[in-house]
Amino acid sequence: MTNPTVGIIGGGQLGSLLAEAAKKINIKTIIFCDDANSPAKNFSDEFICGNYNNDSKIDEFVNKVDLVTFEFENIPFVTLEKINKHKKVLPNPKINKIIQNRLSEKDFLNKLNISTTQYVHVKNDKDLKSKIDLIPGILKTCTMGYDGKGQYKIETADELNNLKPDFNNEFILEKIINLKKEISVIITRFDKSKYEIYEPIENVHEDQILKYSKIPADINGKILEKSMDWAVRISEELNYIGTLCVEYFVDKNNNLYVNEIAPRVHNSGHLTINSHNISQFENHIRAICGLEQIKIKKNFNAKMINLLGDNITAYRGKKFKDNEFFFDYLKKDIKKKRKMGHLTITEKC
Repeated sequence: MTNPTVGIIGGGQLGSLLAEAAKKINIKTIIFCDDANSPAKNFSDEFICGNYNNDSKIDEFVNKVDLVTFEFENIPFVTLEKINKHKKVLPNPKINKIIQNRLSEKDFLNKLNISTTQYVHVKNDKDLKSKIDLIPGILKTCTMGYDGKGQYKIETADELNNLKPDFNNEFILEKIINLKKEISVIITRFDKSKYEIYEPIENVHEDQILKYSKIPADINGKILEKSMDWAVRISEELNYIGTLCVEYFVDKNNNLYVNEIAPRVHNSGHLTINSHNISQFENHIRAICGLEQIKIKKNFNAKMINLLGDNITAYRGKKFKDNEFFFDYLKKDIKKKRKMGHLTITEKC
């Protein structure tokens, strides 16, 4: 049987790394993206540029692929459903609909008896000012927003008088916990009770953007087991196919909370390219294409540094050690806080 052609919606670094992983196992990829300068066109076999509501571009894309996946979750649900009627979209768009909305995502988790921070739905200024018991907290838009966008940190109730969120959007208010550290668990589910799961990764954020990741995470055995168990439970409940990331908070009392679910490959898993025999990206392609499931093995411990903005310039042309791996996303424009590349450093286990 001929290997399928995979369509990838979104042309950023995650799309680029998916296309590279697919090429490694002889899978052709076609990127569909609304940005003509998307870096993924440097890594895919073909690139189609068009708005996500452009029917003729969607038809062109659908007719050239055998199945479809995506690199970010905020693609219009209508677009994914339209494509899914003609070519299978994995993970299923219905999963995206749950996870695209922070309120429905947290409600879903709580119904599974999985802990999240305290939260409340906020529709207007009156709602917000009546929930001072959740302050200090973070006000977040229910939909859209990433890397800190659409979020307002509120330290004291007095700050509510100066806060002017656009209530044309819906929000949730989340209580801030006494944070010890952040971790993530990446899991690839192939089918019912068939999955490959990477051990927890420890993450450090600056200005709500991921700066560093390392594996193994410095956590106790109880948190390790619970975080991996919850990731399995979430992926099974969603009947998920592909790679999924669950992001967690650990508080000073070693309580574990799910922060959010990413229904896709994830920035914190970039280090799996060099730490494991099979990366999160290759596993995602294998799962959605129905290819062989290979048991993952950690070959190295690893640290990953995100290169933001003009930090990338110091690394271009630099000579690296044998255990250092530099990835340049080849983005056309350097912008402040934009993810331009990353460096992974491996160490013996």
